[in-house]
Amino acid sequence: MTLWKTVNIGIAAVIMILGLSSAVWAGDARQALSQDSTLEQVLKRNTLRVGFSTFKPWAMKSKNGEFVGFEIDVAKRLADEMGVKIRFIPTKWDGIIPALLTGKFDIIIGGMGITPKRNLKVNFSDPYEFTGMSIVANKDSAPGKTSLADLNKASTKVSVRLGTTAEKAAKNFLPKAELLKFNDEAASIQELLNGRVSCLVASNPLPESLAKKYPEKLYLPMKEDFTKEPIGFAIRKGDPDFLNFLNNWIKVTNSEGWLDARFDYWFKTDKWKSIVE
Repeated sequence: MTLWKTVNIGIAAVIMILGLSSAVWAGDARQALSQDSTLEQVLKRNTLRVGFSTFKPWAMKSKNGEFVGFEIDVAKRLADEMGVKIRFIPTKWDGIIPALLTGKFDIIIGGMGITPKRNLKVNFSDPYEFTGMSIVANKDSAPGKTSLADLNKASTKVSVRLGTTAEKAAKNFLPKAELLKFNDEAASIQELLNGRVSCLVASNPLPESLAKKYPEKLYLPMKEDFTKEPIGFAIRKGDPDFLNFLNNWIKVTNSEGWLDARFDYWFKTDKWKSIVE
């Protein structure tokens, strides 16, 4: 055997060893990544911890003290099909992403609109529903308005909930108006009812339901939503297994028509109102 052949055989052996080592390392890395997944942690803990904030009719407190709403139904079915218990963790909306990132809960199921800014901090699932922004106005402080242009004035005061896509929509579509931001949904509504703001921007059906509930005080300047926003589950970054499970869960439940049926119940009927009011 020549020296050159000996060198080639040696190089081939080294490459083979390195290849086998790389394969073993890659396998170990995949196994470690799988074990670190939130999905595996939830299964081991036997509990899915869900972060959310109350928005009608996404999530509300019923008369008997239980949480009800579209997102509550979604979270319960998700946990049921994972074969685990569920724990709801109410959280203020403006602090909900930091709370997720620090591990206070496993997932946000709270009508969270998918936005590029939020996506820099969290991973989103595929959309499981879409919602739109609408406006409800006070008859005394903003009479006779019928368009965004009518409300886009320096004299217009707009009530929005802090940290929501309603805040962003108001900034984009009503840039000349004065925004008043509230941590609490009830406080933003009270400002509107008292006439201290001209209108409130929020996702439907809240504006519609407020106009129906207080017809002597409130009205809808426009009959249609002025945005359409994708809604997704939010989880911590670096978790492909959990994201894969959630995306496939959405595909299956969408194919059955279950998500649309629950959305229609909570957003297009009044059948649930007696349990919360």
